[in-house]
Parts: sequence; C-alpha cells; structure tokens
Amino acid sequence: MLAASTMASLPSLFQKLDYPAATPRIINSHPTAATRRSILLNTLITTQTSTLIFAKSAAALELRFAVPDQSFEEAENNIPIHAQSLLQVKDLLMAESWVEAQKALRKISAYLKQDLYTIIRSKPAQERPLLRKLYADLFNAVTKLDYAARDKDRILVWDCWSSIVSSLDLILSHI
Repeated sequence: MLAASTMASLPSLFQKLDYPAATPRIINSHPTAATRRSILLNTLITTQTSTLIFAKSAAALELRFAVPDQSFEEAENNIPIHAQSLLQVKDLLMAESWVEAQKALRKISAYLKQDLYTIIRSKPAQERPLLRKLYADLFNAVTKLDYAARDKDRILVWDCWSSIVSSLDLILSHI
C-alpha cells in the first residue's frame, strides 16, 4: 500500500504533466473539396424543386443501389439471358484468354447482379435471407474467378467455375 504522504502527492504529480492537445483530423486535403453527396445536396437545395422534395418528407431522397426504370418482369426476363452469357465465359477460360475472360465476366456479372438484386428486393421478407446468401455466394465466386484469371491459376479457375455453376443453379431454382 502507498503511504498517506505518497497518496497526497499523486494529484500534484498528475497536474504537473502537460499532455499536448489532440490535433484535429483533416479528412479532405482541401477544406472546400466537394463530394458527390455535397454536390447533390447543394444542387437540390438551390433548385426550386427542392421545396417539393423536402416538403413531402425527409425520406424523399433515396440514395440506395437500384436499377433505374427496371421492373420485376424485365429483371425476371433478363436473368436467363445473363445467366447463359455468364456460362459462356467458359469458352474464354478454356482457351485461356484470361484478359478477355475477365472483361466478359465483369460485364455480364454486373448485369446479372442488377437483375438478381431487383428480384430479391421484390420477394417477400421471409424468402430474402436465403436468396441474399445465395447471391453473396455466387458473386463471391465470381470475384474469386476474376482474381484467379488475373493470376492465371488454372486449378483455382476451375474450382471457382464449378462453384459459380452450382451457385447459379441454386439461385435460379429458388427464384
């Protein structure tokens, strides 16, 4: 235990310590650097239509990921086409055209991702968790295939390919 004289001297020891004040963090290098959100909000605030948007409700401005003007029916009709296009990337992989396979994979998977997202969003709430898991499995395999093609790793490419085919079959059977 500390002696009473030592205990009495502790506060004075801590008072003598002079810690430097925390320096403020600067997020942007320039204080007036504009972000997409700030530009959008400034545009909305300065236009006359902003009074209509802000008058309805605070949730009128929705910045979520969504495909503009794509209905459930359009997405449902496009899914088999984009899924078949994704499966046709196999020809490029067999020819070991790695760069072309990567480009095709990225383009086709983006379309398929938008369509599947639209379908999942329109499903009832109890079906969504399973579909989201299948969606994640499919596109994680697509990303792994992209990296494997970049590294020209034939074994990993075909492992990812089989994972993509099985994930695609599962998700299409549940939709």
